[in-house]
Amino acid sequence: MYDEIKYTYLKSHPLFDNAIEQKIINVCSHVKIKSVSRGETFSYGEGKFSKIYLLIEGKIKITECDSMDNELIKDILTAPDIFGDLGLSGNPCADEFAEALTANTIVSVFNCADFRKLLSESAMIAINYANVVNNKLKKLENRHSDLVFRDTKSRLIRFIKNWAKSDGNRMGDKIILNNYLTHSDIARVISTSRQSVNVLLNELRDAGMLLYNRKRIELPSAMVWN
Repeated sequence: MYDEIKYTYLKSHPLFDNAIEQKIINVCSHVKIKSVSRGETFSYGEGKFSKIYLLIEGKIKITECDSMDNELIKDILTAPDIFGDLGLSGNPCADEFAEALTANTIVSVFNCADFRKLLSESAMIAINYANVVNNKLKKLENRHSDLVFRDTKSRLIRFIKNWAKSDGNRMGDKIILNNYLTHSDIARVISTSRQSVNVLLNELRDAGMLLYNRKRIELPSAMVWN
C-alpha cells in the first residue's frame, strides 16, 4: 500500500511526465514520503546526505539568512515543485532553508546520489528536471529585473498578480487567494519593509484594486490577467 501511495505521488509530479511506468515503479524504493505541519523546516543535508525534495501538496517558502539573521525569502513554492540541493553537488547553501507554509504539506524525499543516478538512467526525467531548473532561473532573473527597474508599489502589484495566477481560485468575476503569507513574508519577497507593505496594501484597497484580510485576498479578474 505504501509503495502504491509513493507511485501515485510520483506519477502526479511533472518531473515524471512521459516517464516509463516501470521506471517510476523502480524509483519508489528510493524515495520517502513525508508529511509536515505549518512552520516545520527542511534540512537540505550535505555531502552524501544531501537531499532533493519534490513538493507534492502544500506551499513552501525558501529563505536565506545573512550573518545578522536577517531573512530574505528567495521563493514561494506551490505544489508541484522541487527544492533542496538543486545543483546535486552535495554542497547546498548553508544559509538557505525551506519552511512549510501550510498544514499537511507533503513531500517526496530523495538522497541526491539516488537522484543523480535516476537522471543518468532516464533521459526524459533528466529533461524534465532541466526544464524545472531553467524555469527557476528565469523566475530569479525576472525578480532581479523587478528590483532594478520597478518601484516598491509596482513590485508588490506584480507579486500579487503572479501569486494569483499560480495559486488563485476563480469565483465569479473575482480571483480569491488564501492568504498564508504575513506582511513580513511579502516584504521579504519584494525586498522592502513590513510597514511599506501595510501602507501599500491599504492604498490598493482604498483604490478598489483588492480586498485584503488575514485569511484571503480578493482581486478583480481584469487586474490579474491584464
